[in-house]
Amino acid sequence: MIRTIQRVVLGTLLGICATALMAGPSAAQAPSSSEVADLLQGVPNGSWRSTYAAPPSRPTLIRGATIMTAAGEELADASILFEDGRITRVGSNFDAPADAVIIDGRGRFVTPGLIDSHSHIGVSPVPEVPGSANNNETGMTTPQVWIEHSIWPQGPGFVRALAGGATTLHLLPGSGDLIEGRGATVKPVGARTAQEMLFPGAPRTVKMACGENPKRGNGFPSTKMGNVAGYREAFIDATKYRNEWDAWIANPEGDAPDRDLGLETLAEVLRGNILVQWHCYTADEMATNLEVAREFGFQVRSFHHAVEGYKIRDLLAEAGTAASMWSENWGFKMEALDGISENVALVSSAGARAIVHSDDDMRTQYLNHEAAKSMWAARRRGMVVSRDEALRWVTVNPAWALGIDDRVGTLEAGKNADVVLWSGDPFSVYSVPDQVWIDGALRWDRSDPAYQRVADFELGQVETGGAR
Repeated sequence: MIRTIQRVVLGTLLGICATALMAGPSAAQAPSSSEVADLLQGVPNGSWRSTYAAPPSRPTLIRGATIMTAAGEELADASILFEDGRITRVGSNFDAPADAVIIDGRGRFVTPGLIDSHSHIGVSPVPEVPGSANNNETGMTTPQVWIEHSIWPQGPGFVRALAGGATTLHLLPGSGDLIEGRGATVKPVGARTAQEMLFPGAPRTVKMACGENPKRGNGFPSTKMGNVAGYREAFIDATKYRNEWDAWIANPEGDAPDRDLGLETLAEVLRGNILVQWHCYTADEMATNLEVAREFGFQVRSFHHAVEGYKIRDLLAEAGTAASMWSENWGFKMEALDGISENVALVSSAGARAIVHSDDDMRTQYLNHEAAKSMWAARRRGMVVSRDEALRWVTVNPAWALGIDDRVGTLEAGKNADVVLWSGDPFSVYSVPDQVWIDGALRWDRSDPAYQRVADFELGQVETGGAR
């Protein structure tokens, strides 16, 4: 099968070369084709692509609400209009199309859909029993595994996340290996397959891990220096693999190199096409891993958990690396002892992209409250943190870490209509989402059981619910 794919790709490339040569010397250059890109990504023959499709939707105008754009403005008594899955207007004094749904937003708030950059929903899903745990492969490095092959689309956690205002989730493998495998960015919608949930066009990601987790249970590595040696060996192999493939693409003579699923992932990291998400707690190890990235010429897109992120916040800003953190969760093991409640705000104040994540099915349901806790912890220390900045910790900053901030994360014209209408101020513990839209389609309505999806697992246990 692999050789068949390679022959198809080779034929395409040779055809491109012939066309370029016939067009004259100026056109003769290294071939480029979607088939080659797909093969390098590990998705040949149309495999493993997103098949997500937004359902039909009506133009919708929310009028008279407080609009928190996450783009620098909080607009009182304002309106937002979205049509055909996109936001078309945000502001005041405009009308809606004749067929639009008009919603009275007075006394209520509107935000972008919340984005959780670190979740295991549907991978080690509720009910969490040994038979349903699918997030941790065993081995020193396992970059060949993909989390989307472990997703249970009917997991009840997805609708609970949606009911909490989350419209995008980044699902990751665990942290038991140095390189655990690929992650997936999904929409928490009703689906039969993982492909029906995948965020279209979202870059692929890879989960790496440092510290105590990969040191326990596998025998090797057993030290920090063993961890680093493991990363470096893996990327030395990946560099050779990438160079072999790049040389063949530039001059496709003979058979293509053999595919290797693990090196395929790491080679795409080196090319900048797969975004690195690195589980890491302590300042010294994060700084060390920035050097690993420097050695091999890739970027760490975000460190995850980053309990000591505040200690190297200037280094994070300089490297352009985000930190996906808890609002407060530390002290449960040695590498998590030195946490502080101001961590998120301190990282943000240094100019680095601060993110509040969950790593927990429950926290995903109230990411807004997690952001609020970090905001108030900083304010109590005299730090200046605006509400817009705190909202960005759970909207556009995680969108950037996942490479989708051009489409979601703020309420601006042209962005996807991922919108949450809150009963009140989203930074209040008394507020809940009244309605949630994804791509302009209503997906959750607190007052309408037809928009309160029930997971397959719960059928017969919950009295009412629809299937949207």
